[in-house]
Amino acid sequence: MIKVLIVDDSALVRKLLTEELSKQKDIEVVGTAMNPYIAREQIIKLKPDVLTLDLEMPRMDGLSFLSKLMKHFPMPVVVVSSLTPKNSENALTALRLGAVDVICKPGSAYSTQNISKDIIKAIRTASVASFDKQVKPLKKVPGNGKMNKSEPKARLLHTTNKLIAIGASTGGTRAIEAVLTNLPANLPGIVIVQHMPPVFTKSFAERLNDICNLDVREAENKDLVKPGQVLIAPGNYHMLIEKSGAKYYTRIKNGPPVHHQRPSVDVMFNSVAKAAGLNAMGVILTGMGADGAKGLLAMKEQGSYTVAQNEATSVVYGMPKEAKKIGAVTDVLPLKKIPQAIIDQMKKKRAQPIA
Repeated sequence: MIKVLIVDDSALVRKLLTEELSKQKDIEVVGTAMNPYIAREQIIKLKPDVLTLDLEMPRMDGLSFLSKLMKHFPMPVVVVSSLTPKNSENALTALRLGAVDVICKPGSAYSTQNISKDIIKAIRTASVASFDKQVKPLKKVPGNGKMNKSEPKARLLHTTNKLIAIGASTGGTRAIEAVLTNLPANLPGIVIVQHMPPVFTKSFAERLNDICNLDVREAENKDLVKPGQVLIAPGNYHMLIEKSGAKYYTRIKNGPPVHHQRPSVDVMFNSVAKAAGLNAMGVILTGMGADGAKGLLAMKEQGSYTVAQNEATSVVYGMPKEAKKIGAVTDVLPLKKIPQAIIDQMKKKRAQPIA
């Protein structure tokens, strides 16, 4: 039974959420709180497995409370808030602070019928998240100060025909940040699929661009995958990698969800296996489900070096576990060792294909 504490300043929302969640045989609402101060006492008393948290509350806003909670008493949190494109940065911040998921309340009249399925799914995912294994800030790789854009391009490695592909889901925003902030600017192009709603991917990329040595942005159709750059798949679109000559380009497309996801890690990994093969490296990070496992296997079978995040540092050990289970993984590493593994692999001389 998943014990849930609902934190929201609206009595109506607390009532409606309690009614909807109580219909589930595996979920029990053990309490509600109208503000973070009451929530703090309820957490100690009731020991919930998952917290649902509003962002706009009196006395202390949800983000401030989330930050304090993750510092002093980390636990699975699902943010349920009235978010709009105007303040979607708040939702991205919530994910960065450690929220497992962010569910948007309807913009006008609140109706649990519209979002109850999403909330229930998020609570079930959150209930298996490992919050005693939260991502800690990593020490930067020595000498990786933000690259001066005016420095000579000769600093870039002569490896435009190499490629790094990364896939992640639950807990992935923090894991990706931990990896990218510990990589130097002189690396081959990186492409990423993170399961994330469309309103968040651009803000996620912009924030990473501000704190990383690499140039990070949301991918567009037919983008050239360039050294020193990271392209993140836009929400609600699949991203494939295609090769033309010695260069790689993105293809952004619609299409049915794969593993209930769009973008799908499998879609990207499979395209990388075909386009880059042994010139690519695949990394699968924390996440619920099996998306990316078969695609990573396809990459490995084409000669790619593949890495999976280990269980001890994964918020949800789903996607890496499935990849390991089917033999798709060359190495299983803790999160803090993945950046150096990427650097070391990209320094190696490109293998030659068999004629």
